[in-house]
Parts: sequence; structure tokens; C-alpha cells
Amino acid sequence: MTLRELTIQLADGASAVTIVEACLERIKTAEPSIGAFITVTAERALDRARALDAARAKGGPLHGVPVALKDNICTAGVPTTAASKILRGFIPPYDAAVVQRLEAAGAVIVGKTNLDEFAMGSSTENSSLGPSKNPWDVTRTPGGSSGGSAAAVAAGMVPVALGSDTGGSIRQPAALCGVVGLKPTYGRVSRYGLIAFASSLDQIGPFAHTAADAAVMFNVIAGHDPRDATSSTEAIPDVSAALTGDVKGVRVGVPRAFLGEGVDDAISSAFAASLDVLKARGAVLVDIELPHAGYGIPVYYLIATAEASSNLARYDGVRYGHRAALAAGDGLREMYERTRDEGFGAEVKRRIMLGTYVLSAGYYDAYYLKAQQVRTLLRRDYEQAFERADLIATPTTPTPAFKLGEKTSDPLQMYLNDIFTVSANLTGLPAISVPCGFSRDDLPIGLQLTGRMFDEASLLRAADAYQRDTTFHTRAPALAD
Repeated sequence: MTLRELTIQLADGASAVTIVEACLERIKTAEPSIGAFITVTAERALDRARALDAARAKGGPLHGVPVALKDNICTAGVPTTAASKILRGFIPPYDAAVVQRLEAAGAVIVGKTNLDEFAMGSSTENSSLGPSKNPWDVTRTPGGSSGGSAAAVAAGMVPVALGSDTGGSIRQPAALCGVVGLKPTYGRVSRYGLIAFASSLDQIGPFAHTAADAAVMFNVIAGHDPRDATSSTEAIPDVSAALTGDVKGVRVGVPRAFLGEGVDDAISSAFAASLDVLKARGAVLVDIELPHAGYGIPVYYLIATAEASSNLARYDGVRYGHRAALAAGDGLREMYERTRDEGFGAEVKRRIMLGTYVLSAGYYDAYYLKAQQVRTLLRRDYEQAFERADLIATPTTPTPAFKLGEKTSDPLQMYLNDIFTVSANLTGLPAISVPCGFSRDDLPIGLQLTGRMFDEASLLRAADAYQRDTTFHTRAPALAD
């Protein structure tokens, strides 16, 4: 069910315990095929549901609603691993800000979902616990890094989930799994309690079946938090009130020069059809230019790896997480080296080394500084584009879901899967992916809309209007029971 359908049932007297039990049963049935979860908190969730049933008069907008969290979001008393061996056994003593807000709204956390280690990847294959699988075809990736959350929603294990998006890690798996994924404006949602990958890029956001459900989740988790120095004080409107279905006169910019090479024919066809749907609703299509968008991937992988190199220096085996066994005579240096070698996977090591290299003396100006300069040019491109357009439309991904193992030996090809998504992170802009079709192999395709800073309302209004005239989001994968 959608979140809206579920909250109606709960408001009409349905038991939160009954809903959570059904959710846990679905997880039990589908999880062996999908591998969406790292930890399922069944008893904790049922205890929470019982308490909510006993205090129904105090219910919030998510009263009794089961929610899954990407396992890089801290939960007090529940293991939080970021899918890394180096955090095996780590149990946070506090809740992330988004967890506090979800539970204040009445949500029930049912588990922690799989991801690429430290959110570094586009396929969930970099998880130390093995990959998650796409519910539409279990031989294919659900995307990444928030693949577990996307797969859990697509497979009907939970109605909504949270992920984090550093270069497309909500929107890309949402597209590949046929669900809605929203990356809010940078600073809209507190990063307090999010295990950092790249601090100037990371943002938490929701997965759902509909834009209307994503709007409810956004209203719950967004808002200023003094514990996050980058948290915005911008007022949070009720974005659900903006979902009128009216997009008449809304200018949708299309960067056609950026959409040619490397885009699968099925993606191109679905994207063109989605523009026709918006146009039929009264939107106006305008051609725009994003001249520096093609540099997004190299700029992203310089800035993100540099920040990862700094952020992951804290994992040294001293304070928490994995610590390597030492031989007689080994000192502190050997402990650091062995702990980090044993604890980090190949992709994390690759990114730490790349980030350390671009920050090193003699290379900083040539790589990191140059990337920041191009990042500024990319921001200017979007500022100029928004003089002519209210929203910018692209496909979310250049291809449908690819086979597991297909790109693991070619990191560059893996990185290029994020070509349409990284710009929103580099510029801090909000963006959403909405199901817009299926490939010849019956694999989902996503439409991405990008909006102005702090204008999630317009994004969600357009996405909701699109879903009112399409049924792609109502289709479900035929999982074997």
C-alpha cells in the first residue's frame, strides 16, 4: 500500500501492531530473494507498535507506519555498520536527527537496509555483506548506494524508507527499482547522525511509491537543526498543500545537448513520452543549455573522494569499530595500517587513495582546486537555466538496471551511471526521480526533475501531476512467494 492508504487505515482504527506484523511477514518472505536488510528490528518494532496502539490519541502523521532506514543513519541501541567491516559491532548511543523526527511523528523503525560500503557505489555490490538485488529481476542491481532502501519499498516490504544521496544515491536506485526518490536541497534535512561520506554533498531523503507520500516524509524530516552546522534556517512550507495537480504554465527546461551519447533507446523514448505527459497537463517545454554538465562526473569524483579521505580518517581502530589483532612488537602505526586494511573494502580504499592524492602537495591546485572552480561554473549554468525554466528535466539514469557483476571490474563505467544525478549534489539543488516507463526487459525507468534551491514544493507538485496521468508507479514486481 502507499503511505496515504496506510495512514487512512490507521486513522480508521487499524492496529499498528497488525500493520507492523504484516510488514515483518513480508520482509520474511521477500528478504531471502532481495537482501534488502542488514538488520531487522522485529521485537523493537512490535514493542513500539504496541505502545502506539495504547496511545492512539497522541498519534502523528506517521502514526504506526513502518519505515526502513539506510544503515548509515545512526539508531540508538541498534547496530549501524554503513555496510563496512570496520564498523562491525558498532552500536550508536544516540539517534540521528531524522530518526528522532520520524519517531516523534509516530513512525515504527523496522530495520536497517543494505548499501554500498560508506555509501560509495552505484550498485550496492560494494557492501561487505553482499549485494542487494532488484525486485524486478534478481539478477540485476537495485542501484546504489541506497539500493537496500529502494528495493525494500519496491518489493512491498515497507511503504517508505530513508536513504542518503551524495551523487545520486537516492534517485538512481529509485529509478532502477521503479519508485519515487527525493533528494532535498542541501541543508534542508539535518545530517546529524548520518555517517559522513562527503560532507558538502550528502543529504538524507525519502523513498516512496508516490510523490504525495514523499511530500509527507519530507515534511516530517525537514527543518533546521542546530546540531548540524550546515542546516538551513529557511522556513519549511507544507509541501503536501502544493500538490494541486496544476502545472499549467510551469516551464520545464530540457538540456537536449546533454542527453545524447550513451543514453539507452528505451530511456530516451520513455523520457520523451514523459515530457509529452507534462506538456498535456499545461507545462511549457523550453530548451536550455548546461554547458559544464559533462564535467560533473570528474568534478564529483575529485571532490567526493577528497572529502571521503578526510572523513574516513577517523576509523583507526582506537575508539570504536573493528581493531586488528596485533603481533608481538607491533606498534600504533601497524595497528592503524592493519585495521584499515582489514576493515575497508576495495572501493573505499580506491576512493581514499584517490582523495588523498588530489589533496596532496603538488596536486591540490591541479585537481581539487580546479574541480571546485568547475563546480562554481556548474552552479552558474543552473542559475542561468532557471532564468528560463522553473524545473529541469532529464532521465535519471542513462540505462535501466544492469546485471550484477557487469560493471564491477570497470569503475569508470560504474561511475558514469551517475552522469545525470551528480549535478544536483554539486550545486545543492533539490531533485526527484519518478517512475516513467519500462524497458523491453520490463525494467523500470525514471524521470528526474531538478528544482531551484529550497523549492521542493514545485518539484513535488510536478511529480505528483505526472503521476496523476500515469500508472507506472502502480505496477509491482512479481516476486515469488
